Amino acid sequence: MLQRIKKVDGVIILILVLLMGISIFSIYSVTHGRQDIDGYHIQMLKYYVLGFIAFFLLSVFDYRLLVKYGLYIYIAGIGILLLVSLIGAVKNGAKGWIIIGSLSIQPAELFKLVLILFLASVLVRKNKHTLQFWRDVIPLSLLALFPFGIVIIQNDLGNAFAYIVILLGILWIGRIKFTHALIGFVLCGGALAGFIVSYTQYHDQTVHFIKETIGREHFISRFDPWLVPELASSDASYQTRNAKVAIASGGMSGEGYMQGSSVQSGRVPVTYSDAIFVQIAEEYGFIGAAVLLLLFFILIHRLILIALSCRDRAGPFLIVGIVAMLLYQILENIGAYIGLMPLTGITLPFISFGGTSVLINMASMGIAMSVLLYGQDVEDDLPVPAIPPVRNKMLDY
Repeated sequence: MLQRIKKVDGVIILILVLLMGISIFSIYSVTHGRQDIDGYHIQMLKYYVLGFIAFFLLSVFDYRLLVKYGLYIYIAGIGILLLVSLIGAVKNGAKGWIIIGSLSIQPAELFKLVLILFLASVLVRKNKHTLQFWRDVIPLSLLALFPFGIVIIQNDLGNAFAYIVILLGILWIGRIKFTHALIGFVLCGGALAGFIVSYTQYHDQTVHFIKETIGREHFISRFDPWLVPELASSDASYQTRNAKVAIASGGMSGEGYMQGSSVQSGRVPVTYSDAIFVQIAEEYGFIGAAVLLLLFFILIHRLILIALSCRDRAGPFLIVGIVAMLLYQILENIGAYIGLMPLTGITLPFISFGGTSVLINMASMGIAMSVLLYGQDVEDDLPVPAIPPVRNKMLDY
């Protein structure tokens, strides 16, 4: 065990500590003195303490056991998502929370890690064989689209699309055929382009379809400021419009810590949570935002190095799933506030206030560290899969 612990990546731990510091100081900047949210930085520190405990426990826990029982973890995760649909509380228009006393849990956040573990557990049993379209790609896609549909019904666009990104990332290194990947890329790109054209050129008809047929009026306030800002209502565009002003006013070096004119006056909502990048850009400027992105880049680079050095088949699947999850959240969160992406309410990893988000991200880092500690074992030493691969009986004759 001590020999394994010596392999711990100190750079990743250092980056996590730095991200924790940025998060706590940024949250304090926009919550101090406000009666309803004062003290959130202390709460965030508590979340991080729990997150580091989860990180170190999962680091020394053999991740291959989690992969072994990936199917059962997936079933349990689906059950929790369905439970949320029945008894979940509504926050910010999304029915995605389970309230236990003063504790709020967002299972859709948790399921991102569940999906990574499940997909890795399935693909590791393929034994390096090329994925077949009807036998492998379609069933895996349906198993990812099922929770996607549940979370879409809960009005949580951000986490729902994270499942698709995770699926695509893991399939990409799962030995999918190039032709199948190309067809999928063309179909997804065509669908996105078709939606954008329909929404901009036939706005009224598309909005009517989303409201009346799909019954998701909440989505209009997400898409209008992104695609047709000139048609968006003042309420729908309020957050993104003021966010752009705040980011621009930060300039190169920022207006100064706790001196941001927009974030300190409350013109940008939820700057302690989803919009925390706006506080960083306004108060720390381009330099502060660039430093944050550099830390994310180094973290992701270290994760990729772990995947490349891993001798176990499951390890790279897990790492790529985690990297896809983080990249999506970073690009979606920041892109939403500079007008490149729709506003979906996704958190900025490790920075935004939120207990579930911090715990899941720290747990993901713990699993990645476990891959580093245990992924060098030879494949013959790996745990036996819980579900043996199905044999083709025709080969027995």
